[in-house]
Amino acid sequence: MFYWLLKFVLLGPFIHLYNRPTVEGVENIPADGPAIMAGNHLSFADWLFAPLLSPRRISYLAKAEYFNTPGIKGRLQKFFFSASGQYPIDRSGADAAEDALNAARKLLDQGRLVGLYPEGTRSPDGRLYKGKTGLARLALETGVPVIPVAVIGTDEVSPPGPFRWRRRKVTVKFGEPIDFSRYDGMGGNRFVERAVTDEVMYELMQLTGQEYVDVYAHSLKKGVPSGSHPAAVPVRIPDTAAG
Repeated sequence: MFYWLLKFVLLGPFIHLYNRPTVEGVENIPADGPAIMAGNHLSFADWLFAPLLSPRRISYLAKAEYFNTPGIKGRLQKFFFSASGQYPIDRSGADAAEDALNAARKLLDQGRLVGLYPEGTRSPDGRLYKGKTGLARLALETGVPVIPVAVIGTDEVSPPGPFRWRRRKVTVKFGEPIDFSRYDGMGGNRFVERAVTDEVMYELMQLTGQEYVDVYAHSLKKGVPSGSHPAAVPVRIPDTAAG
């Protein structure tokens, strides 16, 4: 209930008026049934714009810290993220990747749309980076389609650094569903998982127009000063195979 209240009353109308977002490819979102919504990741704002312009609810996995912060602020924060459809995941343990995949499987089993960011973190410079193969493993194990979700302009709305919300134009493009049934029974093969991931990243590159970089984004972020901009809400699904 609160999800739809946010979308249509409390937050959505402001974003529509202030940023004038446009959407393409809504017809590519299935009317019902599960799908993985695989997005590029430019900004904290990504997880707001994609659901805002989707006719169906998109569920993201959120880091557990958003749900267990003490005090009044923590309770309000927990209520906001729970009511808006986010699901807590502990990312600190050795089994964090598997726990995230298990949570995503449960949501898909319920017929939901599950949003993931295959790059694993926000782009440090606006380019599109190499995807991690956890998304491919999930798609191959569940057999659900993958829908590329391109969000363009959110890095201008809410760029890295102290929190800001600028009046910039945003476009969301929902690509055609990708069916990986041709790889049926090949889950766990790291070469197949890499091929699936690269196909998704190629579609995102085509939709966004971003320059593609064949390295992991986190490898470029090690020297970036920490500090200011809040981490994006969704949990990222890391690689499931070495190499």
